[in-house]
Amino acid sequence: MKRSAAKILREYGPFPGVEKVNGVTYDGRHVWFSAGDTLNAFDPESGKTVRSLDVAGHAGTAFDGEHIYQIAEDRIHKIDPKSGRVLSTIPAPGGGSDSGMAWAEGALWVGQYRDGKIHQIDPETGKILRTIESNRFVTGVTWVDGELWHGTWDGDESDVRRIDPQTGKVLERLDMPPGTGVSGLESDGGDQFFAGGGSSGKVRAIRRPR
Repeated sequence: MKRSAAKILREYGPFPGVEKVNGVTYDGRHVWFSAGDTLNAFDPESGKTVRSLDVAGHAGTAFDGEHIYQIAEDRIHKIDPKSGRVLSTIPAPGGGSDSGMAWAEGALWVGQYRDGKIHQIDPETGKILRTIESNRFVTGVTWVDGELWHGTWDGDESDVRRIDPQTGKVLERLDMPPGTGVSGLESDGGDQFFAGGGSSGKVRAIRRPR
């Protein structure tokens, strides 16, 4: 396993009226994050908030190229980002113990925090298609270039790790500074991740090793 210190490139926030950053996703232009009662978007160049929707969001956030998926308690809502309208709802696989969420290969990938699992689910029905086991608490989840990465957060320790999608074996680990947690996680499709910082109210850009 390769192990190194996470390189934090930039910090965004804290944002006005935001106490906690839960899920994080990226639509190719803006970074979106859920903050309990709102779903907010900011410009990663300027750091300025550009949108805020009144949408419940207690955990992971994902973007499929057109719609945003948002975990709200024990449900996953499919949301129109233009209007903030909830278009459909499916059950979340962890029944309320869900954490991060990503979109890849036509499916949603949902972390289950304490169980250390990542479920691949059908976005139409919520049916679990397969489950990957991790050996740590799972927070944010993201896929990039066929690599599966997830955040962990346990007490004062947090890291971002790449795992084998077949076996769950840890292949690479980026250790966050002590006291710096990772809630949501999303790749920008290139050489950085956006990581939610939980109750710090911040989002951090982290270098993705290549």
